Amino acid sequence: MQDLLSLFVKSIFVENMIFAYFLGMCSYLAVSKTVKTATGLGIAVIFVLGVTLPINYLLNKYVLTPGSLAWLSSDFADLDLSFLSFIVFIAVVASITQLVEMVVEKFSPSLYNSLGIFLPLIAVNCAILGGSLFMQERGYETLSEAVVYALGSGIGWFLAIVSLAAIREKLKYSNVPKPLRGLGITFIMVGLMGIAFMSFMGIKL
Repeated sequence: MQDLLSLFVKSIFVENMIFAYFLGMCSYLAVSKTVKTATGLGIAVIFVLGVTLPINYLLNKYVLTPGSLAWLSSDFADLDLSFLSFIVFIAVVASITQLVEMVVEKFSPSLYNSLGIFLPLIAVNCAILGGSLFMQERGYETLSEAVVYALGSGIGWFLAIVSLAAIREKLKYSNVPKPLRGLGITFIMVGLMGIAFMSFMGIKL
């Protein structure tokens, strides 16, 4: 239990997808103009990560890794399908993203219109694919570890985008020099937030 808690905290703060690995920056910068749209996209990312990563974990463990198909027959014991990891992971992510897009469009048309093209782009959001690849690279041993890592990574991405959106809303009322308005001051803020999150890297979990 303590290991899972450590993994959860670590994936939110120490190994934050945005500030530690700079994954998902395109939608992070584009959709963080208002807290409402940032919250909507953040929740969608948590859901997609929370569903796709455990599915990809099971596919990786029982289908893709060398010898994982031995449960089918001894003839498949030496089969290695790991070269299909990218294709399989992206296919799962795209399927779940399509489901999220349909649900958001049906129940919250205003949010769907606000997110625009960036909602379907969750399918190619490198934070989502990165979560699955990190899971595979680190060799998590149980499904619970994969689920905890997925939720922690999603919450970390959610906190990052909502925090930036809140700051950008406040900056509208600030006297920002003309050359820095828009993305200029946003890049500066992201850099400062990244430096702030680096302080969590000193925590030993």
